[in-house]
Amino acid sequence: MKAVIQKEYGDPSVLIYTDIEKPKLEKNEVLIKVAFSSVNYADIKKRKGKKGKGDFPFSLGLDVSGVVEEASPHSPFATGDRVIAFPKHGSYAEYVVADERLVFKIPESLSYEKAATLPTVAFLSYMLLHEIAQVKKSDSIVIHSAAGGVGSVLVQLAKLAGVNKIIGTVGNSDKVDYVKQLGADYVFTYESFKDEVLKLTYEKGATIIFDSIAGDITTDSLACLSLYGTLVQFGNSSGKTGTFTTSDVHSSCRNVKGFSLGTTRKHAPERLAPVAKQVMELVEKEQLDIKIAKVFSLKDVAKAHQLIESRKYEGKILIKM
Repeated sequence: MKAVIQKEYGDPSVLIYTDIEKPKLEKNEVLIKVAFSSVNYADIKKRKGKKGKGDFPFSLGLDVSGVVEEASPHSPFATGDRVIAFPKHGSYAEYVVADERLVFKIPESLSYEKAATLPTVAFLSYMLLHEIAQVKKSDSIVIHSAAGGVGSVLVQLAKLAGVNKIIGTVGNSDKVDYVKQLGADYVFTYESFKDEVLKLTYEKGATIIFDSIAGDITTDSLACLSLYGTLVQFGNSSGKTGTFTTSDVHSSCRNVKGFSLGTTRKHAPERLAPVAKQVMELVEKEQLDIKIAKVFSLKDVAKAHQLIESRKYEGKILIKM
């Protein structure tokens, strides 16, 4: 089968389009013929060697949409089932295998292209908003990187939940209108958000802040987080470590919550099935729609990575097999 692998860390040129053996099915796994995969920022970090170490050669990619080619005996899945999944060894390939607990059926009404936008960003966003932050209508929330994959879904879900005040941040002012169209009440750049949030909340601060950037953004977020507020930390796309001290939280009664979808897939995969059900219902009701920025062919994955790193896009970037 065709796949994209890498044998060293580096820039997009290390991604090799080649032939490899089709993966073999093991117990309680599903073999999937891939229709689409998505590109996530985690792929960029892993390609560069900044997200743990891998055994070369390996394939990048977190999620797929496609059709079940083969399933284990007594599996809840059968040949021909339309699914989305988190594969075992990357997703930049024509065929992948996945643990049955990380495979989810999709409705006939949902195209493979649209389905491929969901697993990572929609599952993560739903869990962040409803399980980790437990947002209430009375909250004032800040969503960093609001034009990105996860940020854009968080904005939509917060709007659906009736959150009182939704504030988005962007790295480029050209993205302000897009984020407002998604449902944000206010949108600011990273440079100005701290002061603007304090103004909007009469110096009290936001009650919940979603931080996937870290570094200085974490520092500025704590500076505009309310008493009893929650900072939800789920990434460090800046490549820098966000820091806080015990005095930042104990006297103000604030808290910091961390979450990783990757950790959850590995250690608590059973938590994802209920989330998949909720996400599918929202999509079927047309209450959630993830914009597709661009679709690349498998052999052009390097170009997809270049676009991700440019940050000059809105929505999800997909790979068509």
